[in-house]
Amino acid sequence: MRMRCDLCGGRLIKKETSYTIFYEGHWVIVEHVPAKVCLQCGESLFNPETVEALQKTIWSKRKPNKKIETPVFDLAS
Repeated sequence: MRMRCDLCGGRLIKKETSYTIFYEGHWVIVEHVPAKVCLQCGESLFNPETVEALQKTIWSKRKPNKKIETPVFDLAS
C-alpha cells in the first residue's frame, strides 16, 4: 500500500529530516529526525513516538551538539 500525503495526496517516502521550531525566544533545530516526507509538497509527518522524542529533546534544555550562526533579514527595514 502506497502512503499518501493528507495535504496534497502526493507520495510519502520514509527519510530523515530536520525539525525546526522557535522555542523560548530561540530557533532550535533537531537533525536526523525520522519522518514520512511528501515528494510533492515537502510536508513532513512524524509518528507519535518521534513527536514525544522531539518534545523531550527540546524541553530538556540539555547542551546542544553544536550551535550555528544564522543571518536574519527584516523586509520592513
